[in-house]
Amino acid sequence: MLGRIITELGPWSWWVLGMLLLAAELVMPGVFLVWIGLGAVLTGAVSLLLWDAGFWTWQLQSLLFAASAIAFTLAGRRYFSRHETDSDQPLLNQRGASLVGRTAVLAEPIREGRGRIRLDDTFWLVSGPDLPSGARVKIISSNGRDLTVEEA
Repeated sequence: MLGRIITELGPWSWWVLGMLLLAAELVMPGVFLVWIGLGAVLTGAVSLLLWDAGFWTWQLQSLLFAASAIAFTLAGRRYFSRHETDSDQPLLNQRGASLVGRTAVLAEPIREGRGRIRLDDTFWLVSGPDLPSGARVKIISSNGRDLTVEEA
């Protein structure tokens, strides 16, 4: 079946596949289908040059497509891993870590090492030295949703 489709459409079958994959990347962003689409476009370009050659069978075309898709994927991963830019908000999805250094007032006293503070619109569990309710504390570290505080 694959051989028949490639034979009927000629070298343009790879161009159509490549453009479909590149268009699918727009619908499902993730920068993965781009590399596979580029492999199909490369196979289409080589097919335009070699279509009438007797050795240029659909099996060889599929092999070139698979190899070029893998090569483009590896090259793309290597390129993007080297050129990652630092975010202007590195703690964007780490809310607890972004609170380190802030001060707050204890909403509930710290007893036996555990208490609660209110920051903005959220109550946070805190651990630290025993302190009465209303004492000012400074957040010194974050472990998931639990914060460690010391007297400010």
